[in-house]
Amino acid sequence: MALAKDTKQDVIQRFGLDPQDTGSTRVQVALLTTRINELSGHLRNHKKDHHGRRGLLVMVGRRKRLLAYLEKTDYDAYKALIAELGLRR
Repeated sequence: MALAKDTKQDVIQRFGLDPQDTGSTRVQVALLTTRINELSGHLRNHKKDHHGRRGLLVMVGRRKRLLAYLEKTDYDAYKALIAELGLRR
């Protein structure tokens, strides 16, 4: 379940430094959060989609590692990002 092109561009514009900034930690975390939210909604309707559930857990783990890296390297950006995304860590 990939993100729609316009959704992805909106997230990149909102969290990136410029429209070409797709690799920064902030953008990666924001894109993963968007995908996680969409997949969570899918799994509410399709309770037996165990392959999708495993993909969700992989994405959550990746986001967790990226957030830990951001917390170590730039704590202020980390706090701002989790506040903006509404994550509770």
